Amino acid sequence: MDKKKIMLFYPPGPMFQRGEDRCQQNVDEGSAQAMRACNDLGYAAAVLLKRDYEVRLRDFQTELRTMDEMYKEMEEFGPDMIMMSTTNTTVFDDIKIMNELKSRLSCINVLKGAIFYDPEQAMLDLLDLTQIDYLIGGEVDFAIGEVADYAFKGEGKIEEVDNILYKGEDGKFISTRFHVWGQDLDAQPFPARQLMNNALYTRPDTDAPMATIQTARGCPSSCVFCLTPGISGKCVRFRSPENVMAELTECYEKYGIKDFFFKADTFTINAEWVKKLCEMIIDSPLYGNIHFTANSRVNPLKKETLELMKKAGCFLVAFGFESGSDEILKAIHKGATVEQNLRAAQWCHEVGLPFWGFFVIGFPWENREHIMETKRLIHKADPDFIEITIALPYYGTPLYETCKEENLLADNVLGSDFFHSSMTGTKYLTMDEVMKLRRNILLGFYLRPKYIFRKMGECITHPSVFLNYCKYGIKLVVNLFK
Repeated sequence: MDKKKIMLFYPPGPMFQRGEDRCQQNVDEGSAQAMRACNDLGYAAAVLLKRDYEVRLRDFQTELRTMDEMYKEMEEFGPDMIMMSTTNTTVFDDIKIMNELKSRLSCINVLKGAIFYDPEQAMLDLLDLTQIDYLIGGEVDFAIGEVADYAFKGEGKIEEVDNILYKGEDGKFISTRFHVWGQDLDAQPFPARQLMNNALYTRPDTDAPMATIQTARGCPSSCVFCLTPGISGKCVRFRSPENVMAELTECYEKYGIKDFFFKADTFTINAEWVKKLCEMIIDSPLYGNIHFTANSRVNPLKKETLELMKKAGCFLVAFGFESGSDEILKAIHKGATVEQNLRAAQWCHEVGLPFWGFFVIGFPWENREHIMETKRLIHKADPDFIEITIALPYYGTPLYETCKEENLLADNVLGSDFFHSSMTGTKYLTMDEVMKLRRNILLGFYLRPKYIFRKMGECITHPSVFLNYCKYGIKLVVNLFK
């Protein structure tokens, strides 16, 4: 009997972090974003390969392929099932593509994305899902294998596959159990990097291939704008440091990858876990040969953790500072203060560890002074890089409920992103005013002579890095004024 064929893919079009369920970042319009590896597809592929399916994985968007090229390859491969990762922004266009593929291939259609995590029926009613067979809202590696086995082998009970929706006999979607999560992350196979075009995913400064390694899932925080507590749970599930080291070693030895993004909702939340991993790197043959970046919270955080991370090869840490106003930080349930933001920044300066600051403006409670406080924090903290996004009320978040109550939502929250918000503004500012403030803060930060000369000095011995800085600088200015 021939193996069933399954195609996992991102479609052609604008570049989004489709594998990042938390943020789904618009890469094209960000200030200095680079595409991260398609680990969601990689995990799904690894699970399906273990179950003896023939799998093909394609990231058409990052390869800059055309729609016609995608259709041609799909028809030549002849998949029995296709699975696409979608985003809040692209979902309407993505469904049109899936509908077209259904007419051409007559295959089983699976759509995966955070948008389908325990969704409201009112939201589903906005979408033409007549040609979609399954919706995966949770962690794909804990669902896709069971969905495929049920569809092709009649094995298992589809109603027992957690965090998905499937069609009933009447054609309406039925939800399974949500808000449950797989616990044994070490038992999951590593992403099938042999099927991924690893050269597509690079460090923004050097263009060297950079793999994404997910070290943990879940976050105990309650930020009102974040999808993570709902999708991945408030209890952090860690992989063992030994398991992470095994994946690092495989990437280095088998694929020649030396740069890594440690993906976790907050990498530094358990200082002892970080210490053990860093010490394992330092005591291994990888020490001095690999480098990594990671996300962090400013609270909890220890200076000693940053020092050890740098020693182990960390070249950049990213903080979600969000706001320079304690009033707004409290309103969004950040669980941190401006003082803690500044302390984390100071520690990075003292340690000599470059850091990226992420900020969000446009929350319902914000007025101009709140945003000016964020501007003052940015200049006082003096990060190496910043990104300022617009508050986005995803379905399923407390921010969405607040915006609905305050009558601040546009007609449809779908089709929006961090740079094209579905909010009409704050209670005190129009969206045009918020966007102008964002532009002015970004330009005021990046176009400072002090900043430009500092970055030029850092690149004296690395001309390629300087050229990349110039490339992202031009992109930033173009995006802000187009």
